[in-house]
Amino acid sequence: MATHGQYEELARQLSAIGAVKRELGRLLPQDCPPASAGVLTLLDRHGEMRMSQLAELLAIDMSVTSRHVAHVCERGWIERKPDPADKRSRLLRLTPSGRELLAELSERYAAALARYLSDWSDDDVRLLNELLGRLRSSFGDCRTRPSHHDAGHRAPHHHSTTRTPAG
Repeated sequence: MATHGQYEELARQLSAIGAVKRELGRLLPQDCPPASAGVLTLLDRHGEMRMSQLAELLAIDMSVTSRHVAHVCERGWIERKPDPADKRSRLLRLTPSGRELLAELSERYAAALARYLSDWSDDDVRLLNELLGRLRSSFGDCRTRPSHHDAGHRAPHHHSTTRTPAG
């Protein structure tokens, strides 16, 4: 088991990760803030879903989720369609232009990481991926597992959970 000092150092390192995220955020197009990229990434990862499930996955209030959804809808990156199971509800899903944007963002992120980590070995990158995945799992990251609320409303998921411009 790690020492208290090791956990304190880990807390400092995790706090400093914000600088890495901000630098990667600079790769996003002007009209695609990190929150919008997060919405697109979750829809890509989990398939179509209701706004309530998206809010749960984003771990933010419905009103904030609604603003993020409006932003990406206005740009044509997602669409809202009637939920066949409940006509009063809407399902959100990526559009082809949303998928194109995500592919572009994924390429930008991968290129930037390759540039910043050019002096890292393949084993170092693999180990970092493994350890970050374990860390998220230890915290019960809801973004990596489907919600029980709308499980019947999601399209099949065909994308890797590591492809994400939004963290």
